[in-house]
Amino acid sequence: MKLIIQIPCYNEEKTLPVALAELPRIVEGFDTVEWLVIDDGSSDRTAVIAAKYGVDHIVRLPENCGLATAFMTGINASLARGADIIVNTDADNQYYAADIQRLLKPILAGKAGFVIGIRPVYEIKEIPFLIKLLHKTGSVAVRMASGIDVSDPPSGFRAFSREVAGKLRVYNRYTYTLETIIQAGNQRINVETVKVRVNMEKLRPSRLMTSPYSYVLKSSLIILQCLLHYNPLRFMLLFCLPPVSAAALSLLYIGFYQICFSSVLVLVVAIVALLFILIASFPVIFSYGNFDKGLSPRGSL
Repeated sequence: MKLIIQIPCYNEEKTLPVALAELPRIVEGFDTVEWLVIDDGSSDRTAVIAAKYGVDHIVRLPENCGLATAFMTGINASLARGADIIVNTDADNQYYAADIQRLLKPILAGKAGFVIGIRPVYEIKEIPFLIKLLHKTGSVAVRMASGIDVSDPPSGFRAFSREVAGKLRVYNRYTYTLETIIQAGNQRINVETVKVRVNMEKLRPSRLMTSPYSYVLKSSLIILQCLLHYNPLRFMLLFCLPPVSAAALSLLYIGFYQICFSSVLVLVVAIVALLFILIASFPVIFSYGNFDKGLSPRGSL
């Protein structure tokens, strides 16, 4: 059995040594443990540092393509190198590397093919209440879109069986965390969650969440994209059913005997409903080309 631990990196020459120092070389249940670093077009010495610290595989992207592309590049590279199970972690040493064994346990036991490490977000006093509230709201939205209850959807500390990893396709260019959960729900992939620890010392600010508001906006668009792409019926039910129901209720309330007024009212409500649907789906339709293009790895060794 081969385990490959992959780390997407962008300008991580300062943090990568700390993260690598914590990674295991021996894991129970595996004959081989290898490390893979995806250098996402870094302008610093990330690839040099990775080689210096004994990383087995270094995949370099010619330009900065974003976290989602780097993640999928790593997944495909790991599969090509014969990984039976793939663990994804971050270069900023946020996740407690010793908990990799916790991630692997459900897969090794045959209970799941996709495992997500759940951070103690709501127990950390340093995290502002607003962030916790937005996090909770986002978790509910992902559950509605995927049918999977994950209390920490943005967590990037994950493990995948070879079979599940081969099914993953990430099409948005921002992050893989939400789309892979929604995709798993729609493909009936068994997803398990396990509690993991985090290192409280922050080596650098988050590059993905420059501000809570921009992160929420981008994440919301990803959820809309995924709903339209993977489950258009659920998308229509969530965004079309409320205004259409309002139009029907208005018609019943006014009464058929006031046919002229009712017709005008229903027409107005229908137009408003259509506008609502177009506004809701505009960002999805506008960026739908990203789904068609996909994110194939463009890295080189």
